[in-house]
Amino acid sequence: MKSLSILLLTVILFSCQEKETLTANAIVDKTITEACGGNCDQAEINFVFRKVKYKSVREHGKYQLERNFIDSIGAVRDVVSNNGFKRFINDSLQQLADTTASKYAETVNSVHYFAQLPNGLNAPAAKKELLGEAKISGKEYYEIGVTFREEGGGTDFEDKFVYWINKETFHVDYLAYSYAVNGGGVRFREAYNPRVVEGIRFVDYNNYMPASLKIPLTDLDSLFQQNELELLSKIETENVEVTLLK
Repeated sequence: MKSLSILLLTVILFSCQEKETLTANAIVDKTITEACGGNCDQAEINFVFRKVKYKSVREHGKYQLERNFIDSIGAVRDVVSNNGFKRFINDSLQQLADTTASKYAETVNSVHYFAQLPNGLNAPAAKKELLGEAKISGKEYYEIGVTFREEGGGTDFEDKFVYWINKETFHVDYLAYSYAVNGGGVRFREAYNPRVVEGIRFVDYNNYMPASLKIPLTDLDSLFQQNELELLSKIETENVEVTLLK
């Protein structure tokens, strides 16, 4: 009986400790580990999004995010790095107004951010909160809210995000966000087409919109299950290539 009591006490203590570790930060950390396996921060990643080529290089704390396309002005190469933003046209560095440079930089950042989620959730400016739990299509999820500090959070630091993280797989199956630019908007995304390239997981998204911008982000999962969201587009990253730099 004494041995049994000790065993039960050990199990109870272990369960309590396990529950205590499931903070927002702990959940996000495990989610990133499941998606990256330690490879995201030491890799070169290339992909195509809406016929535009994107490239990221992360190594030893340094990063460089690129967008490459050709239009009427020539071959355009936009670069965001630890040193800021630069635009090259036909390999010639351009002088841009700060507002224009900021707009281009945020566009490049945004595409890389969504393509490489959940890795960006541990950015220094990110603030994470465990909002609660939810059930979507019969599966259990952690509901994680993410906002950004003004310092280091970019021009869109006021945007708000909610991520639904599968409690069994620790994958981000759904996300929602609100933004202020261009009059503002609210979106809900459903992940599909998961694939792993060199140990890094990538997904595509069905991109939905609710009927009203006043609906709380945390209500969008319920509206999704009730088929009350409008499908706007598909967010697809194509031709994904990864080179590990370890």
